Amino acid sequence: MKLPVDWLRDFAEIAASPADVAGRLAACGFAVESLDGDVVDVEVTANRPDCLSIVGLAREAAVAFDVPLRLPMLAGTQAVTGTSDAGDANGTVRVAIEAPDCRRYALAVADVHVGPSPDWLAARLAAAGVRAINNIVDVTNYVMLELGHPMHAFDAARLAGREIRVRPARPGESIVTIDGETRRLDEAMLLIADRESPIAVAGVMGGAASEVSRGTTRIALESAWFRPASIRATSRRLGLKTEASIRFERGADLEAPVVAIRRALALLEEIGAGRVAGAVADVYPRVATPRIVRLRRDRTARLLGDVVPDAEVARILGHLGFGLQGTDDGWDVEVPIRRVDVSREADLIEEVGRHWGYDRIPATLPAVGRPAPPRTAAVVETRLRSLARAAGLQEAVTFTFVERAAAEPFAGSAPLVAIANPLSDKFAVLRPSMLPGLLDALVYNRRRDAEDVRLFEMGSVFHHTGEATRIGWVLTGPREAHWSGGASALDFYDAKGVAELLVQAAGVQAADVTAVPADDVPWFVRGRSARLLRGQHGEALGSIGQIRPDLLARRGLDAGVVVGGELDVTALVAIGAAASDNPHVRAVPRFPSIVRDLSIVVSERLPAATVRGTIRANAPDTLQSIVEFDRYQGKGVPDGHVSLSLRLTFRHPDRTLTDQEAQHAVDAIVDALGQAHGATLRGKP
Repeated sequence: MKLPVDWLRDFAEIAASPADVAGRLAACGFAVESLDGDVVDVEVTANRPDCLSIVGLAREAAVAFDVPLRLPMLAGTQAVTGTSDAGDANGTVRVAIEAPDCRRYALAVADVHVGPSPDWLAARLAAAGVRAINNIVDVTNYVMLELGHPMHAFDAARLAGREIRVRPARPGESIVTIDGETRRLDEAMLLIADRESPIAVAGVMGGAASEVSRGTTRIALESAWFRPASIRATSRRLGLKTEASIRFERGADLEAPVVAIRRALALLEEIGAGRVAGAVADVYPRVATPRIVRLRRDRTARLLGDVVPDAEVARILGHLGFGLQGTDDGWDVEVPIRRVDVSREADLIEEVGRHWGYDRIPATLPAVGRPAPPRTAAVVETRLRSLARAAGLQEAVTFTFVERAAAEPFAGSAPLVAIANPLSDKFAVLRPSMLPGLLDALVYNRRRDAEDVRLFEMGSVFHHTGEATRIGWVLTGPREAHWSGGASALDFYDAKGVAELLVQAAGVQAADVTAVPADDVPWFVRGRSARLLRGQHGEALGSIGQIRPDLLARRGLDAGVVVGGELDVTALVAIGAAASDNPHVRAVPRFPSIVRDLSIVVSERLPAATVRGTIRANAPDTLQSIVEFDRYQGKGVPDGHVSLSLRLTFRHPDRTLTDQEAQHAVDAIVDALGQAHGATLRGKP
């Protein structure tokens, strides 16, 4: 933002030199890129659209120099009626907002004489880096630079039907913009249109068909507010970045449209270029209300590391345009709507701190309770190994080189990485997975009467695209027998339990991991395999399942179930690096729980995890747990369906739940399951 200091002095009584102005702005957090005579080039970050204006930077300078701020003169007319019609008896223009991405649209009609701008106005525009065009366009640019709010003037005689509509583009529409380019539009773009066709791309650029020319005698002067995301997307799609789009896509001031209109009308009258003709329309369906944020003295001192006097807090925030109401522990602060970057207490403290002066804050070392442990790859890998051993698995160390026939089933469609000069056929390729070596070790142990074998290994695997680190495991044999009953064979869920233990060790919550069917993994039995995905975006962590019996038979193992899995250690290391070691401790519940059992009939192809997700999405916060305790197919259950029994536990942290509250929650869950999955209560017709 190029800031001519003499223009800034119109609004702040600053006698300091441009160099001093640049220094004060830099001290309160603005990067000054250059100083060229009377012009200071200030870099304004994306979160401060209010400072993409002379008045915005003047407000900052006024606080820094502790001088009053003078706002620009506005037109004396009070013709803002809040109606949708602008103009007078000689011609009105009706405004209609037909898209939610426009929250406010103001329009004035003015009789004008188009010609060159006065020298002083053209000189100020040139100092700010804007080329003078004619007095009408120059006034709109002047107001945009001064107030930070873009405007546009249409030739009112060229508006079909004497109306303006703010609407989405229609399929196949296009517009020739004032730069002479034809722009193809899509339905996601917001337009300004008359009754027949587009006349501007909202918030980006006007159209050539309604452009102000030397023959224009009456203009329709617009000033609006558009949703930032909409303007940002349109600008990106069109590959068109303008001074207007830069301001709108960062967040314009919702209170500024009428102020900008009145300022422009005042300038038109001042330079003799025209005057308002009748009423000014202001279509503002939903009036915005300022946010109120609590600012506490002790919190300010704790975050800044220094005590700022109350008088200084009031001076700084008051000069910046915040409204303050004193409270016992600080202030209730009314945030101006133009300050889109201030939404919480810490933001207010930052405002106080940067104008109080970071150089005035004493340097002190923070209190350290304990040193933060290093979260390196070695630490995460050590943790994974330790937990696998603690779970009863033994660590194996196998060869990186394997036999081609043993590796091929685990490579899928990817080519194997061959050894150029292998010692023998048993060391012909680099392993594509940890499982071939682990299976050979498992077979070796089973041939020596080791009935229950539980092995894991962490190491490198190789593909034609590069190297990766993985941890793999294989399990076979009976579960440990208990005196109360016999032993049962290990199955898919034992492999799943190992996977869940390892990913939790890396800092992933069990609720964030989803197991989805993985019938495309060729070395697992179809229907007994799954991929593990994390989060909403489905980050792949690995796969688990039962090893195909024919692969075991090739190694001489003809009996028994072998399950296993493989996880991407690189992904787990990244998760571990971002995870916190702080334990989450909950108090023992003081109030009793209420348990409800449900038996629902759903499609046999519907994963239980999907059912749990639907329940949690539609249950109140009092739902503590969901446990599946029975699955039945047979008499009374339709073909292709299954009866799934779930136990729901509800508990309120602060009081005892009533039966009516629990039943209401259960009814809502049953309704949601029915709508989402066609589920019905078992036994209910």
